[in-house]
Amino acid sequence: MLEIDQLNKTFGSLKALDNLSFHVNPGEIFGFVGSNGAGKTTAMRIMMGVMAADSGTVAWNGADLDFAARRRIGYMPSERGLYPRMQVGPQLEYLARLHGLNKAQAHSNTEEWTERLGIAWRRDDNVQKLSLGNQQRVQLAAALVHDPELLILDEPFSGLDPTAVEVMSKVLQEKAATGAPVIFSSHQLDLVERLSDRVGIISMGTMVAEGTVDELRATGTEQLAVAAGASRDAIQGVLAPFGIVPADDPLAGTSEAPDREGTNRFVFAPRADVDDQDVLRALMEIGPVHEFAPRRPHLSELFNNVVVTPEDQPEEKPAKRGWFSRKKGA
Repeated sequence: MLEIDQLNKTFGSLKALDNLSFHVNPGEIFGFVGSNGAGKTTAMRIMMGVMAADSGTVAWNGADLDFAARRRIGYMPSERGLYPRMQVGPQLEYLARLHGLNKAQAHSNTEEWTERLGIAWRRDDNVQKLSLGNQQRVQLAAALVHDPELLILDEPFSGLDPTAVEVMSKVLQEKAATGAPVIFSSHQLDLVERLSDRVGIISMGTMVAEGTVDELRATGTEQLAVAAGASRDAIQGVLAPFGIVPADDPLAGTSEAPDREGTNRFVFAPRADVDDQDVLRALMEIGPVHEFAPRRPHLSELFNNVVVTPEDQPEEKPAKRGWFSRKKGA
Protein backbone atom coordinates (compact mmCIF):
# COMPACT_ATOMS: atom_id res chain seq x y z
CA MET A 1 0.00 0.00 0.00
CA LEU A 2 1.13 3.53 -0.82
CA GLU A 3 0.31 5.91 2.05
CA ILE A 4 0.52 9.69 1.90
CA ASP A 5 0.05 11.24 5.32
CA GLN A 6 -0.41 14.96 6.03
CA LEU A 7 1.92 16.30 3.36
CA ASN A 8 2.58 20.04 3.54
CA LYS A 9 4.55 22.13 1.07
CA THR A 10 4.85 25.89 0.62
CA PHE A 11 6.53 27.99 -2.03
CA GLY A 12 6.93 31.41 -0.49
CA SER A 13 3.43 32.54 0.42
CA LEU A 14 1.78 29.80 -1.67
CA LYS A 15 0.49 26.77 0.22
CA ALA A 16 0.91 24.10 -2.45
CA LEU A 17 -0.04 21.15 -0.22
CA ASP A 18 -2.16 21.46 2.91
CA ASN A 19 -2.20 18.31 5.09
CA LEU A 20 -2.75 16.12 2.03
CA SER A 21 -3.53 12.51 2.96
CA PHE A 22 -4.70 9.49 0.96
CA HIS A 23 -3.69 5.93 0.18
CA VAL A 24 -3.55 3.59 -2.81
CA ASN A 25 -4.22 -0.09 -2.18
CA PRO A 26 -2.34 -2.97 -3.85
CA GLY A 27 -3.88 -3.77 -7.22
CA GLU A 28 -5.85 -0.53 -7.26
CA ILE A 29 -6.00 2.18 -9.91
CA PHE A 30 -6.31 5.55 -8.20
CA GLY A 31 -7.33 8.55 -10.29
CA PHE A 32 -5.81 11.76 -8.93
CA VAL A 33 -7.63 14.80 -10.29
CA GLY A 34 -7.68 18.53 -9.73
CA SER A 35 -7.40 21.86 -11.51
CA ASN A 36 -4.08 23.19 -12.77
CA GLY A 37 -2.07 24.28 -9.75
CA ALA A 38 -4.10 22.15 -7.32
CA GLY A 39 -0.99 20.30 -6.11
CA LYS A 40 -1.05 17.01 -8.04
CA THR A 41 2.41 17.32 -9.58
CA THR A 42 3.94 18.62 -6.34
CA ALA A 43 2.54 15.62 -4.46
CA MET A 44 3.89 13.18 -7.06
CA ARG A 45 7.32 14.78 -7.01
CA ILE A 46 7.43 14.42 -3.24
CA MET A 47 6.42 10.76 -3.54
CA MET A 48 9.40 10.21 -5.84
CA GLY A 49 11.87 12.20 -3.74
CA VAL A 50 12.32 14.78 -6.48
CA MET A 51 11.13 17.40 -4.01
CA ALA A 52 11.12 17.49 -0.22
CA ALA A 53 7.96 18.09 1.79
CA ASP A 54 7.91 20.64 4.59
CA SER A 55 6.23 17.98 6.72
CA GLY A 56 4.35 14.72 6.35
CA THR A 57 5.33 11.24 5.22
CA VAL A 58 5.19 8.96 2.19
CA ALA A 59 5.29 5.23 2.95
CA TRP A 60 5.06 2.09 0.87
CA ASN A 61 4.11 -1.14 2.58
CA GLY A 62 4.69 0.49 5.94
CA ALA A 63 8.23 1.74 5.26
CA ASP A 64 9.54 5.13 4.20
CA LEU A 65 10.25 5.45 0.49
CA ASP A 66 14.05 5.37 0.25
CA PHE A 67 16.30 5.23 -2.81
CA ALA A 68 16.15 1.43 -3.07
CA ALA A 69 12.35 1.45 -2.95
CA ARG A 70 12.09 4.19 -5.56
CA ARG A 71 14.11 2.07 -8.00
CA ARG A 72 11.12 -0.28 -8.03
CA ILE A 73 8.69 2.49 -8.97
CA GLY A 74 7.63 3.37 -12.49
CA TYR A 75 7.43 7.16 -12.64
CA MET A 76 6.17 9.30 -15.51
CA PRO A 77 6.79 12.99 -14.76
CA SER A 78 4.71 15.84 -16.11
CA GLU A 79 7.82 17.24 -17.82
CA ARG A 80 8.96 14.39 -20.00
CA GLY A 81 12.50 13.29 -19.15
CA LEU A 82 13.80 11.64 -22.31
CA TYR A 83 17.12 12.27 -24.02
CA PRO A 84 16.06 13.78 -27.37
CA ARG A 85 19.22 12.87 -29.28
CA MET A 86 19.43 9.29 -28.05
CA GLN A 87 17.88 6.34 -29.86
CA VAL A 88 14.71 4.89 -28.40
CA GLY A 89 15.95 1.32 -27.91
CA PRO A 90 19.35 2.05 -26.33
CA GLN A 91 17.75 4.72 -24.15
CA LEU A 92 15.16 2.34 -22.72
CA GLU A 93 17.81 -0.31 -22.10
CA TYR A 94 19.96 2.28 -20.32
CA LEU A 95 17.06 3.35 -18.10
CA ALA A 96 16.20 -0.27 -17.31
CA ARG A 97 19.78 -0.95 -16.20
CA LEU A 98 19.73 2.14 -13.99
CA HIS A 99 16.85 0.44 -12.17
CA GLY A 100 18.91 -2.70 -11.58
CA LEU A 101 18.14 -4.98 -14.53
CA ASN A 102 20.98 -6.87 -16.19
CA LYS A 103 21.80 -6.35 -19.85
CA ALA A 104 19.77 -9.30 -21.13
CA GLN A 105 16.70 -8.36 -19.07
CA ALA A 106 16.95 -4.74 -20.15
CA HIS A 107 17.12 -5.73 -23.82
CA SER A 108 14.25 -8.21 -23.55
CA ASN A 109 12.01 -5.77 -21.69
CA THR A 110 12.78 -3.01 -24.18
CA GLU A 111 11.70 -5.23 -27.05
CA GLU A 112 8.55 -6.27 -25.18
CA TRP A 113 7.37 -2.77 -24.29
CA THR A 114 8.20 -1.10 -27.58
CA GLU A 115 6.24 -3.90 -29.27
CA ARG A 116 3.30 -3.58 -26.86
CA LEU A 117 3.14 0.19 -27.23
CA GLY A 118 3.43 0.18 -31.02
CA ILE A 119 6.85 1.83 -31.33
CA ALA A 120 9.04 -1.20 -32.11
CA TRP A 121 9.69 0.17 -35.59
CA ARG A 122 11.12 3.36 -34.07
CA ARG A 123 13.71 1.71 -31.77
CA ASP A 124 16.63 2.95 -33.87
CA ASP A 125 15.31 6.52 -34.20
CA ASN A 126 16.33 9.40 -31.99
CA VAL A 127 13.50 10.49 -29.70
CA GLN A 128 13.45 13.99 -31.20
CA LYS A 129 12.39 12.52 -34.56
CA LEU A 130 9.20 11.08 -33.10
CA SER A 131 5.80 12.72 -32.97
CA LEU A 132 4.66 13.98 -29.58
CA GLY A 133 2.29 11.05 -29.27
CA ASN A 134 5.05 8.52 -29.93
CA GLN A 135 7.36 10.34 -27.53
CA GLN A 136 4.62 9.88 -24.96
CA ARG A 137 4.61 6.14 -25.68
CA VAL A 138 8.38 6.01 -25.20
CA GLN A 139 7.99 7.86 -21.90
CA LEU A 140 5.46 5.26 -20.75
CA ALA A 141 7.81 2.48 -21.85
CA ALA A 142 10.51 4.13 -19.72
CA ALA A 143 8.19 3.90 -16.71
CA LEU A 144 7.46 0.21 -17.36
CA VAL A 145 10.68 -1.24 -18.73
CA HIS A 146 12.10 -2.25 -15.33
CA ASP A 147 9.00 -4.20 -14.21
CA PRO A 148 7.96 -1.70 -11.52
CA GLU A 149 5.97 -2.74 -8.46
CA LEU A 150 4.23 0.65 -8.21
CA LEU A 151 3.24 3.14 -10.92
CA ILE A 152 3.08 6.93 -10.42
CA LEU A 153 2.03 8.60 -13.67
CA ASP A 154 1.52 12.34 -14.09
CA GLU A 155 -0.82 13.04 -17.05
CA PRO A 156 0.05 9.83 -18.93
CA PHE A 157 -2.79 10.27 -21.46
CA SER A 158 -1.87 13.80 -22.50
CA GLY A 159 -1.38 14.11 -26.26
CA LEU A 160 -2.35 10.54 -27.10
CA ASP A 161 -4.63 9.53 -29.95
CA PRO A 162 -7.64 7.29 -29.15
CA THR A 163 -5.78 4.11 -30.13
CA ALA A 164 -2.88 4.92 -27.83
CA VAL A 165 -5.31 5.80 -25.03
CA GLU A 166 -6.84 2.33 -25.26
CA VAL A 167 -3.41 0.67 -25.29
CA MET A 168 -2.28 2.64 -22.25
CA SER A 169 -5.56 1.98 -20.43
CA LYS A 170 -5.10 -1.74 -20.92
CA VAL A 171 -1.51 -1.55 -19.67
CA LEU A 172 -2.57 0.19 -16.46
CA GLN A 173 -5.30 -2.39 -15.87
CA GLU A 174 -2.85 -5.24 -16.45
CA LYS A 175 -0.30 -3.77 -14.03
CA ALA A 176 -2.98 -3.33 -11.37
CA ALA A 177 -4.08 -6.95 -11.93
CA THR A 178 -0.58 -8.07 -10.89
CA GLY A 179 -1.09 -6.36 -7.51
CA ALA A 180 0.77 -3.14 -8.26
CA PRO A 181 -0.75 0.08 -6.93
CA VAL A 182 -1.31 2.54 -9.80
CA ILE A 183 -1.82 6.27 -9.33
CA PHE A 184 -2.34 8.56 -12.31
CA SER A 185 -3.43 12.14 -12.80
CA SER A 186 -5.53 13.33 -15.71
CA HIS A 187 -7.88 16.10 -16.79
CA GLN A 188 -9.83 13.58 -18.91
CA LEU A 189 -12.50 12.91 -16.30
CA ASP A 190 -14.48 10.47 -18.42
CA LEU A 191 -11.33 8.36 -18.66
CA VAL A 192 -10.68 8.67 -14.93
CA GLU A 193 -14.25 7.57 -14.24
CA ARG A 194 -13.92 4.55 -16.52
CA LEU A 195 -10.50 3.35 -15.33
CA SER A 196 -10.28 4.14 -11.64
CA ASP A 197 -11.18 1.89 -8.73
CA ARG A 198 -11.06 4.98 -6.53
CA VAL A 199 -10.72 8.69 -7.21
CA GLY A 200 -9.25 11.53 -5.18
CA ILE A 201 -10.12 15.15 -5.99
CA ILE A 202 -7.57 17.70 -4.80
CA SER A 203 -8.23 21.42 -4.54
CA MET A 204 -5.78 24.05 -3.32
CA GLY A 205 -3.48 21.39 -1.89
CA THR A 206 -6.00 19.38 0.09
CA MET A 207 -8.16 16.34 -0.66
CA VAL A 208 -11.76 17.50 -0.95
CA ALA A 209 -13.36 14.23 -2.10
CA GLU A 210 -12.20 10.62 -2.15
CA GLY A 211 -13.84 7.27 -2.80
CA THR A 212 -15.03 4.93 -5.49
CA VAL A 213 -16.79 6.51 -8.45
CA ASP A 214 -20.11 5.14 -7.21
CA GLU A 215 -19.48 6.52 -3.72
CA LEU A 216 -18.66 9.94 -5.09
CA ARG A 217 -21.65 9.97 -7.40
CA ALA A 218 -23.90 8.99 -4.49
CA THR A 219 -22.88 12.17 -2.65
CA GLY A 220 -24.22 14.35 -5.45
CA THR A 221 -27.75 15.65 -5.77
CA GLU A 222 -29.97 13.39 -7.83
CA GLN A 223 -31.44 14.97 -10.94
CA LEU A 224 -34.11 13.98 -13.40
CA ALA A 225 -32.91 13.72 -16.98
CA VAL A 226 -35.52 14.43 -19.64
CA ALA A 227 -35.66 14.17 -23.42
CA ALA A 228 -38.85 15.81 -24.66
CA GLY A 229 -40.14 16.32 -28.19
CA ALA A 230 -41.30 19.90 -27.72
CA SER A 231 -39.90 23.39 -28.16
CA ARG A 232 -38.01 25.12 -25.40
CA ASP A 233 -40.75 27.73 -25.04
CA ALA A 234 -43.41 25.05 -24.66
CA ILE A 235 -41.34 23.15 -22.10
CA GLN A 236 -40.68 26.32 -20.15
CA GLY A 237 -44.38 27.10 -20.07
CA VAL A 238 -45.22 23.65 -18.71
CA LEU A 239 -42.51 23.59 -16.03
CA ALA A 240 -42.91 27.15 -14.73
CA PRO A 241 -46.11 26.45 -12.70
CA PHE A 242 -44.21 23.70 -10.86
CA GLY A 243 -41.41 26.12 -9.95
CA ILE A 244 -38.93 24.05 -11.96
CA VAL A 245 -36.01 25.66 -13.79
CA PRO A 246 -34.41 23.26 -16.31
CA ALA A 247 -30.70 23.23 -17.06
CA ASP A 248 -28.73 21.92 -20.02
CA ASP A 249 -28.06 18.19 -19.89
CA PRO A 250 -24.25 17.96 -19.57
CA LEU A 251 -24.33 14.53 -21.22
CA ALA A 252 -26.34 15.61 -24.27
CA GLY A 253 -24.76 14.24 -27.43
CA THR A 254 -22.93 11.42 -25.63
CA SER A 255 -23.66 7.70 -25.86
CA GLU A 256 -25.55 7.95 -22.57
CA ALA A 257 -27.76 10.77 -23.84
CA PRO A 258 -27.68 10.68 -27.65
CA ASP A 259 -29.07 13.53 -29.69
CA ARG A 260 -32.43 12.95 -31.35
CA GLU A 261 -33.93 15.16 -34.02
CA GLY A 262 -36.71 17.37 -32.70
CA THR A 263 -35.88 16.56 -29.09
CA ASN A 264 -34.65 18.87 -26.34
CA ARG A 265 -32.62 17.40 -23.48
CA PHE A 266 -32.52 18.95 -20.03
CA VAL A 267 -32.14 18.09 -16.36
CA PHE A 268 -33.78 19.45 -13.24
CA ALA A 269 -33.63 18.86 -9.50
CA PRO A 270 -36.72 17.14 -8.09
CA ARG A 271 -38.81 19.16 -5.65
CA ALA A 272 -40.19 17.65 -2.46
CA ASP A 273 -43.49 19.47 -2.96
CA VAL A 274 -43.97 18.34 -6.57
CA ASP A 275 -44.97 14.88 -7.76
CA ASP A 276 -42.61 13.88 -10.58
CA GLN A 277 -45.42 12.00 -12.29
CA ASP A 278 -47.44 15.22 -12.52
CA VAL A 279 -44.48 16.83 -14.28
CA LEU A 280 -44.22 13.87 -16.65
CA ARG A 281 -47.92 14.00 -17.50
CA ALA A 282 -47.70 17.74 -18.19
CA LEU A 283 -44.76 17.23 -20.54
CA MET A 284 -46.53 14.39 -22.37
CA GLU A 285 -49.43 16.71 -23.12
CA ILE A 286 -47.20 18.90 -25.30
CA GLY A 287 -45.24 16.18 -27.07
CA PRO A 288 -43.56 12.78 -26.80
CA VAL A 289 -41.23 12.19 -23.85
CA HIS A 290 -38.41 9.83 -24.81
CA GLU A 291 -36.66 9.85 -21.45
CA PHE A 292 -37.67 10.78 -17.92
CA ALA A 293 -35.27 9.12 -15.51
CA PRO A 294 -33.30 9.82 -12.32
CA ARG A 295 -29.58 10.36 -12.74
CA ARG A 296 -26.69 10.78 -10.34
CA PRO A 297 -24.11 13.39 -11.34
CA HIS A 298 -21.05 12.23 -13.21
CA LEU A 299 -17.48 12.86 -12.09
CA SER A 300 -17.16 15.99 -14.21
CA GLU A 301 -20.16 17.57 -12.47
CA LEU A 302 -18.90 16.59 -9.01
CA PHE A 303 -15.50 17.98 -9.89
CA ASN A 304 -16.97 21.35 -10.82
CA ASN A 305 -18.98 21.40 -7.60
CA VAL A 306 -16.15 20.68 -5.16
CA VAL A 307 -13.05 22.18 -6.76
CA VAL A 308 -11.95 25.67 -5.79
CA THR A 309 -9.27 27.44 -7.81
CA PRO A 310 -7.18 30.37 -6.55
CA GLU A 311 -9.09 32.64 -8.92
CA ASP A 312 -12.47 31.74 -7.42
CA GLN A 313 -14.25 34.55 -5.60
CA PRO A 314 -17.00 32.77 -3.64
CA GLU A 315 -18.61 35.98 -2.41
CA GLU A 316 -18.92 37.26 -5.97
CA LYS A 317 -20.11 34.11 -7.72
CA PRO A 318 -22.75 34.94 -10.32
CA ALA A 319 -26.05 33.14 -10.14
CA LYS A 320 -26.26 29.97 -12.20
CA ARG A 321 -27.82 30.53 -15.57
CA GLY A 322 -30.95 28.57 -16.25
CA TRP A 323 -31.54 26.54 -19.36
CA PHE A 324 -33.60 29.31 -20.96
CA SER A 325 -31.37 32.24 -19.97
CA ARG A 326 -29.21 31.71 -23.02
CA LYS A 327 -30.17 32.44 -26.59
CA LYS A 328 -32.83 30.01 -27.71
CA GLY A 329 -31.74 27.54 -30.34
CA ALA A 330 -35.00 25.68 -30.79
